[in-house]
Amino acid sequence: MRYRDESGISGVMAYEIGDGWIDVTFTDGWTYRYTDASAGALSVREMQALARVGRGLNTFISQHVRHRYTDKRRAPNEKAR
Repeated sequence: MRYRDESGISGVMAYEIGDGWIDVTFTDGWTYRYTDASAGALSVREMQALARVGRGLNTFISQHVRHRYTDKRRAPNEKAR
């Protein structure tokens, strides 16, 4: 789902939410998966809520869960930026 980016300056482009996880796609084309196991259930729930309202997700990630992802991937058709 496209991230609403209420601030107009977020590095987040899109997200996908599942039970106990969130995938966050950044404007550089990389997608990171954060799970209850990797980032903590409370953090994942907070990230899901921020994604839905379209505000604060990038800041939360950089301040609280930065490297606590389980997977990092680039879409096959994305070129490195």
